Amino acid sequence: MPRALILVLDSVGIGASADAADYGDAGADTLGHVAEWFAAEGLSFALPNLDRLGLGAASRAATGRLPPGLTADEPFAGHWGFAVETSKGKDTPSGHWEIAGLPVTFDWGYFPETVPCFPAGLTDALIREGGLPGILGNCHASGTEIIARLGAEHLATGKPILYTSADSVLQIAAQEQAFGLERLYDLCLIARRLCDPLGIGRVIARPFTGTGPADFTRTANRRDYAVPPPAPTLLELASDAGRQVITVGKIGDIFAHAGTGEVLKAAGNAALGARTLEGLARLADGGLLMANFIDFDSLHGHRRDPGGYGRALMAFDAWLPALSAAFQPGDLCILTADHGCDPTYPGTDHTREHVPVLAFGPGLPTGPIGRRETFADIAATAAAHLGLAWTGAGRSF
Repeated sequence: MPRALILVLDSVGIGASADAADYGDAGADTLGHVAEWFAAEGLSFALPNLDRLGLGAASRAATGRLPPGLTADEPFAGHWGFAVETSKGKDTPSGHWEIAGLPVTFDWGYFPETVPCFPAGLTDALIREGGLPGILGNCHASGTEIIARLGAEHLATGKPILYTSADSVLQIAAQEQAFGLERLYDLCLIARRLCDPLGIGRVIARPFTGTGPADFTRTANRRDYAVPPPAPTLLELASDAGRQVITVGKIGDIFAHAGTGEVLKAAGNAALGARTLEGLARLADGGLLMANFIDFDSLHGHRRDPGGYGRALMAFDAWLPALSAAFQPGDLCILTADHGCDPTYPGTDHTREHVPVLAFGPGLPTGPIGRRETFADIAATAAAHLGLAWTGAGRSF
């Protein structure tokens, strides 16, 4: 019985969607602008393994231009194309849920770009129920920036740092040792309950270490508290059918652990790649593995670091042969993304973009699959490959 993998290259968008202007993202192109940055700096940028799967061709199909350093030459080693997001928003749950066959048709709640940005009723209740001396931040911010700015005051006062972004999210940062990791998690559970009436998609625990701005570092103990998907996804379909499901990275948190099976955690793309290979080595026939590779987004996109973004892409490209070597006959792997996060674009938020869809495996067909009208085509395709009866959104390619 065949197996299926869905690997999400977090934020690797390939060009602004038709409705990008509605989100303030007209002209965004994460992959294209990263490649152009390398060309402008006179630096080498090449993704030969992703190119062989059709990444350059997919990017050209989505934008009408080929990013510098990429190719679109035959023959290709898999199916290639791009997908359009139909969900509302440009955040992590929207993209991942749609990839798993459940487009988001409702409006998330968001916090305004004011200071303070959180409702007084929410913060007052959080302070009271969490036994806090108060809070810091209470604004839109980049996580690394606000920790550098307010971390010392947090250590001196014991007040956690609260912030948000253009996503439907409330993030709470605290120093692991001084504040306590379990205390931070408990505080996020309180915040999760308080955010439910507001329609907020995620509450995120953002622990960090260090004693001052020079060495404050966010740790791998991040934890996301997401709203559960309102209907079954591909993950639940596979689980309910008795198939083995393995999820790597933050997938379990994004889906509120609904159908996410065995969860393999790791920090950073290299470790996530190792855990993906570990999971694949014991994935049973008919099983499903879904992984998120986070560094593109968290380390480079949000920090507006095109050089780091490109180097992370080249490192992932270099890892791909190890993945292919671990395949069994009949395995299907789909590489995609959940949104963009153009590191050359103003601000620090995600960007509304098309995403690549690269599908490959031993002995599987190759060639273009064109423009897919929803990310959910990925779930429909994986379900068909696994022999699961699919009733969700999308159409198998």
